Amino acid sequence: MCDKISAYLFLHLHKGIKMNPIIAILKEHNVSDEKINELFQTLTENPLMAMGTIGQLGIAPEKLQQLMAMVMQNPALIKEAVDELGLDFAKVEAAKAQLQQ
Repeated sequence: MCDKISAYLFLHLHKGIKMNPIIAILKEHNVSDEKINELFQTLTENPLMAMGTIGQLGIAPEKLQQLMAMVMQNPALIKEAVDELGLDFAKVEAAKAQLQQ
């Protein structure tokens, strides 16, 4: 999976393609490819656990607030990031539906 992230980063950084802002903020804070993959994998399986994982990444609170505001304003960013990383967004939707019950 880290190979997918590395390929994604190569295409976006070297080809001038705009990177998903969630992934960009994570990379800006030196979050490893492995941790990014782990975060989004957790998000697809258990969104509540993903919040705990985010808290362990060492991102400054003001950047975390910026990231959360960005996601709140444009939730499609999560789907874009999950799709770009080759994960299954249907799992996110299924987990969200369970939380709403």
